Amino acid sequence: MKKDNRARGNEGYMKHIYLNLKRFDVPTDFGGVNRLAPIPEWGGHIVAHTQEQLKKYDPAQVEFIQFFPEVHLLNAVAALSDGSPVQIGSQGVYRDNTAPGGNFGAFTTNRPASIVKALGCEAVLIGHCEERNDKKGILAEAGVSDASAVNRLLNKEIRCAIDAGLKVVYCIGETQEEQPEWEKVLGEQLDTGLLDINKENIVIAYEPVWSIGPGKTPAGKEYITKIAQFVKEKTGGMDVVYGGGLKADNAAMLASIEEIDGGLIALTRFQGEIGFYPDEYLEIIRLYLEV
Repeated sequence: MKKDNRARGNEGYMKHIYLNLKRFDVPTDFGGVNRLAPIPEWGGHIVAHTQEQLKKYDPAQVEFIQFFPEVHLLNAVAALSDGSPVQIGSQGVYRDNTAPGGNFGAFTTNRPASIVKALGCEAVLIGHCEERNDKKGILAEAGVSDASAVNRLLNKEIRCAIDAGLKVVYCIGETQEEQPEWEKVLGEQLDTGLLDINKENIVIAYEPVWSIGPGKTPAGKEYITKIAQFVKEKTGGMDVVYGGGLKADNAAMLASIEEIDGGLIALTRFQGEIGFYPDEYLEIIRLYLEV
C-alpha cells in the first residue's frame, strides 16, 4: 500500500498538479470558452505554452499531468519537447480492454486503456463527479439508484488502467444530499472503487461536489483538512489532492494544509471572458508551489 510521501521527509515529498481541460476546446461560436487556438492545434498549443515554464520546478518534488479530451491526445503528445515536465493524461477509460487472444477492439464509442497507453498517455482521470453523474443518469433511466453500482464500474476502469501501466487519479466526493453521511459515502467510494487493486500508482482527488458551482459556498480549510485526514487514515496514507478547483484565490489556503498533496486546475478565469488561459494556469501553480 502506498505510504504518505511525508514519511520520506521533505526532500522526497511529491506534489501533484493536475489540469482537467474538460470540453474547454469548444469555440465560443458554439457556446464554448475556447479562444486559444483552432481545434486541430488546441492541445499542442496548451502544452507548448506551458512546458518550458514548468521546467523550473524540480521533477522530484512535483509532477504535472494535463488531462485532455481524447481528440487532442495525439496533438498534445506530439507537442512535448525533450525533457518536458508535462505528462499527458486521458479523461477516462472503458471498463473492459483489449487483450492478446481476447477482445481485439470491439468497443465502438468507448476508450479502452490499451489505446490510451498506445496514444502516449501516462495517466487517466477516473470517477470525476461529471463521470459519476453520467453513470448515475444511465442507471436512473433503468430505474436503478444503487450508488455502489457506480463505484463497481469505476473499480473496473481503475483495474484496466493499472493493468495497462497508467497512473490513476481517482476522484471521490459527496453531493449536498449526501453530505450528512459524508463518511459513509466517501468510505464506500474508497472501499469499492479501490477493492483488490494495487494502489501504488493511484492518487485520490477529493471533490466537494456540494460546494462546486455558481452561487455555492466553497469548502473551507477546516472541512478540506477533515476529509483529507479521513482519506489518509482510511487508505494508509495515499496522496490526496484537492479536486474542487485549485485557483488563484485558494492556492495559498490549500498550500497551507499539510494533508493536501496538490490540486486539480480547470478554469482559470471565472469572470469576463471565462475559460482556460495558459499564463493564468502558470500563475496558479506559482502561487501554490511558491507560497
